[in-house]
Amino acid sequence: MNFAIRAIGPNGVETLHIEAGSQEEACRQLTARALRPLSVKTANSPAWRRWLVRNASQSSFDLPLFSQELLALLEAGLTLTESLDALYEKERRPAVSSILANLRTRLAEGQRFAAALANQPEIFPALYVGLMRAAERTASLDNSLARYIEYRSRVDQVRRHVTQAMIYPAILCGVGLLVSLFLLGYVVPSFSSVYQSSGRDIPLASQLLLQWGRFVADNAKLLAASGFFAALSALWFIRQRQSRKAISAAFSGFLRRLPQIGERLKTFELARLYLALGTLLEGGLPILPALALCDGLVAPQTQLALQQAARRIDEGQPASTAFDEAGLCTPVALRLMRVGERTGAIGDMLARAARFHDGEIERFIARFTRSFEPLLMAAIGIVIGGIVVLLYMPIFDLAGSFQ
Repeated sequence: MNFAIRAIGPNGVETLHIEAGSQEEACRQLTARALRPLSVKTANSPAWRRWLVRNASQSSFDLPLFSQELLALLEAGLTLTESLDALYEKERRPAVSSILANLRTRLAEGQRFAAALANQPEIFPALYVGLMRAAERTASLDNSLARYIEYRSRVDQVRRHVTQAMIYPAILCGVGLLVSLFLLGYVVPSFSSVYQSSGRDIPLASQLLLQWGRFVADNAKLLAASGFFAALSALWFIRQRQSRKAISAAFSGFLRRLPQIGERLKTFELARLYLALGTLLEGGLPILPALALCDGLVAPQTQLALQQAARRIDEGQPASTAFDEAGLCTPVALRLMRVGERTGAIGDMLARAARFHDGEIERFIARFTRSFEPLLMAAIGIVIGGIVVLLYMPIFDLAGSFQ
């Protein structure tokens, strides 16, 4: 909820808006800012404004950076409360200040750090909260923060390699699409009017293309308006959380059915699972709660296998056997997990398996882009060249008749 508040503080009377779950929580945030409320009213802001505020807070809060700064302050000898106070006092962005104020207020009320984090699930994921909860048991908050920073850096590194590999193909597709739309929306209608007045016979393929050109020329405004509203509708549909999940699931299912790519996609998913699970186990969390926290990191079909493995571990089976029977083990990961079970370092072995498969995925991406980019350029060239050839075929026929 959004609250319109008038409060008095060191700088006099201030008017501000605060996002909070209740009026009491809004007042606690004011107290954390050294402000005394004069009036607190519910602001009936429109849905689009609440959506913008919520997304701004989520996008502006950098969790890895917050963890790095908190770790640096803890290693310097500050307590957790003092570290959060220092981060809050230096912050100038209102959305981030509100998140930090919420943490400070809940710690001042006597809540544990993990419980304070769990009250903002849209900012702090379950994996992060679970790792901090394990740190509270072992009094090793700095070690858990370091593990999470390493985990995020490795996940971001693989994601960055995938993104970089897709930039050039995306640019090629975008340029090819724009050129094709220009030809079909402007050049073809212009040629259509010229050929229509010539009265000559035109090849069938060229006739079909020119009919499209005449249709575009006669309905240009209607097509432009339809395209604009279709783009807006598609953008709105993609922005919906449920729609994004459905699109992601459908696209992932399509990729999984492709040869080579489907196998690599599963390996990437398992590597992420190994890395997250290894990070939680090294942080001191038992394996069954760690598996529960990793449930949201995998696809729905893999979630069922993960739950099956958890049940078998709960029944007393070794983790390596349970994972292998559930189809969650690569040959390398299976052997490393067995070594980890013998040495009591299964978390470290899972992290090693993740590193091994990350390197394998990066090599596959490099090979794939080297072979895919030339094929994509050839396909775009064939499409654009085909349009141009069909446009000029009547001219070639006319030139032949003059000879």
